[in-house]
Amino acid sequence: MNEPLSPERADELLRSLRQKQGNWIDWGHACEQLQKGGYTNQGIFEETGIEAVYQNLVIVGARVYETLVEANVAEEIKTYYTGPRSDVLYEFRVLDRDRRVAAAQLAKEKNLTADEAKELAKAMKTFSRLSRVPEGFSTQPRDAIAYQCWKLARSKRDLQDRSRLIAKGLKFAQSQTARERVEKLLSDFTVVPSKTAPLLPVYRLELEEELPRIVAIAGTLPLSIERLIAIPKLEVKEPFAIVEMPANVSFMPFPGWQAVLKAEDPVALFSRSDRLPEFPSDTVEEVAILVDRATTQWDANSYFIAE
Repeated sequence: MNEPLSPERADELLRSLRQKQGNWIDWGHACEQLQKGGYTNQGIFEETGIEAVYQNLVIVGARVYETLVEANVAEEIKTYYTGPRSDVLYEFRVLDRDRRVAAAQLAKEKNLTADEAKELAKAMKTFSRLSRVPEGFSTQPRDAIAYQCWKLARSKRDLQDRSRLIAKGLKFAQSQTARERVEKLLSDFTVVPSKTAPLLPVYRLELEEELPRIVAIAGTLPLSIERLIAIPKLEVKEPFAIVEMPANVSFMPFPGWQAVLKAEDPVALFSRSDRLPEFPSDTVEEVAILVDRATTQWDANSYFIAE
């Protein structure tokens, strides 16, 4: 479970973001702490002016940066990425740790842009899925790009497109055998039509708020304390938040807001909005209430349910 964020710590993080203290990695850590503490993307934007898209960029980029630190990369690489290169590291999120390190080293060496980093990550990911390493190429990231260029160049009839891909392949080829395979295309003009498998749609959850949470329903207020207690606690199995549902209990999904994800033993209740204190709307409507049965310590800044 996420650690609670004190109001003092939240104010400190928001102030540091407003004043742009530190570098983008610090901003990513601050945004992530605030989100885990219950702040939404919109709430952080209203407090700091940092848009949700950039919040996601620096949060994910900072996570990738931390994998480089854990891998003990050279100081010059860490220094390079503390510059404004969150967009480059963001593209390496699809790679495992070892490939992230190799990609980061190459991106620094070649001073790659974000678009070029995205192309590198895609080439490395595609190369890693091959059943065997193609003849003449190695598993080095530079050879992965050279292979993609070689493969695409062979399928091009237009000499200008073909020449551009060959030049790019030669620029990145690391092993001598890979260079020779790419160079061979300068004299071999055979066109090999590319046949690709249908694209497999893959969707990656970048933020915890994209994860729904299944919550058992206790009923509608007014409700007895016995009914509230009788609902069994749900055990969630990671990594896909699998829930085994007991019989004779109804359930509903909640969005993965931090307040929802932080709840240790949540149950849902239904009520009318006019029965709730300080409800921020004059419209009377049916609402769902999330109650965390594990929260039993009084907090003057929260509401508690009592019989």
